Amino acid sequence: MSVHLQREMGRIKRRLMSLCGLVDEQVGLAVRAMLERDAELAREVQQRDDEVDRLEVELEEECLKTLALHQPVAVDLRFLVATLKINNDLERIGDLAVNIAQKARSFARCSQMAIPFDLAGMAEKTQTMLRDSIDALIKLDAALGHDVCGRDDEVDRMKRSFRSQAEKMLATEPAQTKAFLRLLAVTRNLERIADLATNIAEDVIYLVNGEITRHRGAVE
Repeated sequence: MSVHLQREMGRIKRRLMSLCGLVDEQVGLAVRAMLERDAELAREVQQRDDEVDRLEVELEEECLKTLALHQPVAVDLRFLVATLKINNDLERIGDLAVNIAQKARSFARCSQMAIPFDLAGMAEKTQTMLRDSIDALIKLDAALGHDVCGRDDEVDRMKRSFRSQAEKMLATEPAQTKAFLRLLAVTRNLERIADLATNIAEDVIYLVNGEITRHRGAVE
């Protein structure tokens, strides 16, 4: 690897880690705003989204410039391809955190309504998946990436269970319809974050082993 390419790859890795940290923090703050009904914290999450977008654009530009100028091969090429995909997934996770924050601002007005299912448990599982996918990226740990992928079904099951519970409650408590719909929207957002964390884990597996695992079940 040339000195110039080495320098560029180091800069890209640092930008990627900065974006990972910011997005992870955004999800954590959005979830906390929801569970604690903290409208001001939710507003802060929304305001910080511009920083996520800025980092995402800068990282994409750096990757494309490095591809064009240095034409990397082998593991360096895999890293840049994986980074472009992970970068996109992180930006989408940031958007989902903003969606949760928006629902949190509305739900903050429902001070008397208890959350009727284990939203905190689902959020914790989702956040752990995201953090472990980032950890797998930092450590280039394909085994941890596979472990993250194996946990996605559990979050999906929780989301379906909560939807079933909410549908029953809507029939008996129609006055709470808007609140229930906000809660269901949050569970959908958490499910999507878990899906995107799985995508990141799959890209780590590709980066480490050159193995494309996405859609494997459908092919087999």
